[in-house]
Amino acid sequence: MNPVQNDQFGEHDSSTASDLLQRLDRSDGNPAQFWANMLATLCFLGQADGGSIFYSSQQGRVDVLAVYPEFEKGATPPAWLLQSAESAPHILAKGTVVVKPLMDSPTHGHSAQKRLVMMPMKVPDIGKAVAAFLIVTDDKAILEASSMRLQLSVNMIGYIQAALGQQTRQGGLKRLQQAMETLSATNSQGRFVGAAMAFCNEIASRWQCERASVGFLEGKYVRLKAMSHTEDFGRKMKVVQDIESAMEECLDQDVEILGPASDQATYVSRAAGELSRRHGPLTILSLPLRRDGETVAVLTLERQAGNTFNPEEIETIRLACELCTARLINLYEHNRWIGAKIASKTHNLMAGLLGPKHTLAKVIVVLFLAALLFLIFARGQFRAEAPFVLEATYQQVVPAPFDGYIKGVEVEVGEEVEGNSSTLATLDTAELRLKLAAAKAEKAGYLKQASAAMRDNETAQAQIAQANADKADAQIDLLNFQISQSALVSPMSGIVVKGDLKRQIGAPVKTGDILFEVCPLESLRAQLMVPEDLILYIETGDEGKLATASYPGKPIRFVVERVNPMAETIKQRNVFKVRVRLLETFPWMRPGMEGVAKVSVGKRRYIWIWTRKVTNWIRMKLWL
Repeated sequence: MNPVQNDQFGEHDSSTASDLLQRLDRSDGNPAQFWANMLATLCFLGQADGGSIFYSSQQGRVDVLAVYPEFEKGATPPAWLLQSAESAPHILAKGTVVVKPLMDSPTHGHSAQKRLVMMPMKVPDIGKAVAAFLIVTDDKAILEASSMRLQLSVNMIGYIQAALGQQTRQGGLKRLQQAMETLSATNSQGRFVGAAMAFCNEIASRWQCERASVGFLEGKYVRLKAMSHTEDFGRKMKVVQDIESAMEECLDQDVEILGPASDQATYVSRAAGELSRRHGPLTILSLPLRRDGETVAVLTLERQAGNTFNPEEIETIRLACELCTARLINLYEHNRWIGAKIASKTHNLMAGLLGPKHTLAKVIVVLFLAALLFLIFARGQFRAEAPFVLEATYQQVVPAPFDGYIKGVEVEVGEEVEGNSSTLATLDTAELRLKLAAAKAEKAGYLKQASAAMRDNETAQAQIAQANADKADAQIDLLNFQISQSALVSPMSGIVVKGDLKRQIGAPVKTGDILFEVCPLESLRAQLMVPEDLILYIETGDEGKLATASYPGKPIRFVVERVNPMAETIKQRNVFKVRVRLLETFPWMRPGMEGVAKVSVGKRRYIWIWTRKVTNWIRMKLWL
């Protein structure tokens, strides 16, 4: 810490602030000395250990306007100053406030962290500049408060420079002195009650007020927290109630209220007028105290009716309020008991969640939570998915009845045929008919031999000839039967699933060769190949639907008939074959068709359905 400050300002700090301001007053005419004194003052306000001001020269390089504390000529500049000079061009270009850790190892036995707070500012006759401050602390709250005070102080300097216009610097420095001494008096207290009382007393005495009061927003109402020269006051006192009403009037409109108001005033000052009439007549001034653009407290001042607030006084009071607000709010939030802190944090959190801000983000969060709850508690039908193939329960074959040649084919594969009436194909019977004619001639010859033998009383020869005639007759019957079988007829109604013979007309066939296969539609069933991670969920009697690749828009209902207990390896995967019975059939269905089947195995939570595979994979990997 530099010699003009410590962690908590004590009683001697007020005289130190006065000395610094007197030094500012005496440095008139010497810009270098003025800015050195100004840096000392800013370091005092922000509890900084050092400060510097950089500006860009005409040659394009960064020069130092002032440094505090000063170091001897020829000595090595401190590390924080060198790093500030390196970062100054970036701050000049971007114009933003930067808080960065100092790239320097801490000294032995010192745990505090060094940080640089750099911010843009404007310097008369120079233009844009950068103010850099060194803060050594390991308390985040102190760092934020110091950074805020430094920013307010630097902004206040620019504001005063712009507002002074044609006024002399002496008048501006006097108002600056008043605002800073108010801040010094406020900072001299370490707890909220003392700081608020010091703030009100300093404001009342410095601007000749009958009474100065500060109130903070609690819930929907403003509660009076401190009143000048009054340590104890009751909530039921009429004056306290009137002051709180005037404060709420100021907070609701978020504007400074001066009462009695002029005819040109655009704000409502009814409560301020009531306070003036009941306890005066008085001149009332209420100023909102803001943090991050939101009003959280109100300062109300009361004067005699003939002593009104002029614009210069209002401006100086406003600057004092801006400097002291951060300190008061910080103490107000940190000096309460733990229950009040928790309640405040909870209130702010609920206000953020249920308030009117960030509507889109809240709608997204609500929808996400609703979807999550739906997934966790809602149940849906879980369907085990597996590929399948259609197959026939039985098929009727149509073989060749005799050795011969294909004469004609009447049907193609896939055609429907009627049982015992649809001709599938015909075989050539020319050779059979020749054999039939030969057999008939042979029979006639044997009959003649038998007649001749009977005429000659050759009984034995007659019997032999008759036996040969009977043999020829049996051959004739066989040939007639074979000729009658030359037209191949389907023995049952169904679909021809094998027998593409139109390109084989004239080809020879042998007895027993399978020429056609006919499958009845009602004999179709499906064979499912269920993965091993789903087979435990499938039981006999479960129902489901399957869809073929050729007709995906026409699902077919089925019921599980049998689950094969043995696994098989198909396409490098372990599967279990599950036989199902089709509850409906269509004319376009054919054995061998493939597709996807889904078995309904019961209701499960949606989150379990969608995360089942991932959960099982994790359990397998981690052995849970």
